[in-house]
Amino acid sequence: MKEEVRIPSVGESIVEGMLMTWYKAQGEHVELDEDLYEFETEKASVTVPSPFAGVLEILVEEGSKVKIGQVVAMIDTAAASGKSATVRDEASSAPGPRASAPEKMKEKPSKAPAPEEPAKESPGPLSPAVRRVAAENEVDLSAVRGTGKDGRLTKGDVLEAAGEKPVMRDREDAPRATDAVSRGTPGGTRREALSPIRKSIATHLVAARREAAHLTTFNEINMELVIELRKKHQEDFEKKYGIKLGFMSFFVKAAVEALREFPVVNARIEGEEIVYHDFYDIGVAVSTDRGLIVPIIRNADAMGFADIEKKIADLAARAKNKKILLAELQGGTFSITNGGIFGSLMSTPIPNHPQSAILGMHAVQERPIAVRGEVKIKPMMYVALTYDHRLIDGRDAVRFLVRIKEYIEDPERILLYI
Repeated sequence: MKEEVRIPSVGESIVEGMLMTWYKAQGEHVELDEDLYEFETEKASVTVPSPFAGVLEILVEEGSKVKIGQVVAMIDTAAASGKSATVRDEASSAPGPRASAPEKMKEKPSKAPAPEEPAKESPGPLSPAVRRVAAENEVDLSAVRGTGKDGRLTKGDVLEAAGEKPVMRDREDAPRATDAVSRGTPGGTRREALSPIRKSIATHLVAARREAAHLTTFNEINMELVIELRKKHQEDFEKKYGIKLGFMSFFVKAAVEALREFPVVNARIEGEEIVYHDFYDIGVAVSTDRGLIVPIIRNADAMGFADIEKKIADLAARAKNKKILLAELQGGTFSITNGGIFGSLMSTPIPNHPQSAILGMHAVQERPIAVRGEVKIKPMMYVALTYDHRLIDGRDAVRFLVRIKEYIEDPERILLYI
């Protein structure tokens, strides 16, 4: 019996997205709940598990726009007990499962490598589009370098090897955008369609700039006591809670306490009203291969340091592995981003619209500073607060950031709630 594989609902406001990658090839056997394909929306990129066990029949190619509820594949559950499907005849309308280049093109010996030098198999499954284009253009896949995830071959890789211009498609039969490559001269250009996430990021950033009046204030923090505290208790903390004590939990706790004192920073403008939040859902920016996303730590005020560290680690891992849930990206009253992990010393972050403010952390760097009339070398971090000046006055923004500085420079205040 063949069962339909449909694009799942991932949120009330999401009606379409893009099928980015098939993790299994045409005719391959797939297990129940095994990762089947990657689906990207304007909010996030998620890995969708197989709803059935059986042999896969792919109906929609990688890079295609799809709608929620659309059938993208069939799974023959009657073959669920088999390990894999047999290779289909080349005369069939659908190519067979992954095979080495010599097997696919054995009727063209000029393209196959010599028997004593067998072709290396491409990492990961080959998509139907890759196999079809390779067969049509007589491309030796063993000689093509993959640029996809984990080194997988993409349709564009094969088309480039064939000397053609890769084409992205909206549907199976409708051309959309050209991934044109200039050849013959060094430093050519390449075009590719914006992914749904990148489109969303662009839209939100432009909206934030257009609808809000952003201003950024800066300060610097002496990280010495926090670093000493971490070194002193790191081993015991990790042994007890199974997670390392990082900087982010200190900043989340400091932000919550500062937001209690300055509730306007935790608020937002909605029409002609100010919406105040009596809860603290803190967004923590996470960089993924698809772009920056901001998972939310719900009710951060009720969490201890270990709970916050575990939550951050869980959200970051699932975000990077495309296992994050859409609900975990929605809402949030205030955000924190750490450009310091990439080496940034100073930046002006943009608030996660419609939030009114965002705290930017940066790299810790030893610098000479004046301490009670003497020059000392201390581990310093520049911090930035970008805020919506329509709602937050400069005085409150500066005092809020100073309060963050005070909590981090004297972390016992966070623990004692003073």
